[in-house]
Amino acid sequence: MDTAEVMRRFNAAFQNHDPALLDDLVAEDCAIENTDGTRHEGKAACLTLWRGIAGNKDAWFDLEDTVIVGDRAIIYWHYHWGEGADDSVRGVNLMHVRDGRIVEARGYVKGK
Repeated sequence: MDTAEVMRRFNAAFQNHDPALLDDLVAEDCAIENTDGTRHEGKAACLTLWRGIAGNKDAWFDLEDTVIVGDRAIIYWHYHWGEGADDSVRGVNLMHVRDGRIVEARGYVKGK
């Protein structure tokens, strides 16, 4: 899979609340630097984090854009956990794909 296809499938997991779509997308040596600064290393740890987010039907992402540049991608999103003005945050994920698998993800959120 090329980077664009990996990102299409990755985004679909969150848009459709279908964590199973993530299983074939994550490399054994994947590392995530989460929006809160925590680091998750290894496929199992990364899948645990992302499955929990993707499977949460009480929250949702508005996917704003995905930009692909070679083996890198930028995902722009708006995350909601309620209907109120203070119940959402905008952010980006900086992604790195190698051999059809995600090897790195860094998440950043916009301050209010």
